[in-house]
Amino acid sequence: MSRYVERMAGMISRNQCHSDVDLMELIQQVGFLPLLYSGIAGFSAEDVVDEDCRYVVFPDGGWDWPLWKWKGPIIAEGNCVYGKFFNKKAGFISKEWWPDFCNYRRHKYPVPEEGSIEEAILMTLREQGSLITRQLRSACGFNGTKMRGKFDAYVTRLQMGCHIITEDFVYPKDKHNREYGWGWSLLTTPELLLGKEMCSCGRTPEESLKRLFHHLKQLLPEASDRQLLNLLK
Repeated sequence: MSRYVERMAGMISRNQCHSDVDLMELIQQVGFLPLLYSGIAGFSAEDVVDEDCRYVVFPDGGWDWPLWKWKGPIIAEGNCVYGKFFNKKAGFISKEWWPDFCNYRRHKYPVPEEGSIEEAILMTLREQGSLITRQLRSACGFNGTKMRGKFDAYVTRLQMGCHIITEDFVYPKDKHNREYGWGWSLLTTPELLLGKEMCSCGRTPEESLKRLFHHLKQLLPEASDRQLLNLLK
């Protein structure tokens, strides 16, 4: 177990996370937690969960990944925000730290320009309230066979700018009414899910960045400044 994992594990008074409740508790204490590898060894949800909760493939070709299934219940609890925030990869941010994070990121990734594709995506989502990824793609006219990758890149950028977040996950069901597959992200805007007041903090973007950086430096003292800034940029 790395020093990062040991440090975080000590915060939850257990060796590792064994349930979504454990992981929710940890997110509240650390403030930020990438889902998978973050560029900082040991600093991800995948690193702090028990081995039994990690991805496994069965001999019959089936698979199980408890961590993956926890995402929806953790988001539904309402104490954190989920989206592609860390180097275009997904992760959790506690509501305590969201206003500063949103304030800084929206400075780096401003509101899309009028008439741009990103503006059209954002306006569609605001009008509809929430849509799963493929519904949003279709509503914005990205229906061609080669359009998915382009559309996903626009949505990822909007998530990096804290303009779009994940509200929940929707799974298809088999004939026995059992959920299966990887699921689809149900997307919305922070204003709709959290309220406008949660998207500002009364500080300048520079002040928010300093506050975020100081917090991560305390949490991960062994990480270099460059690693921490790469996580926040």
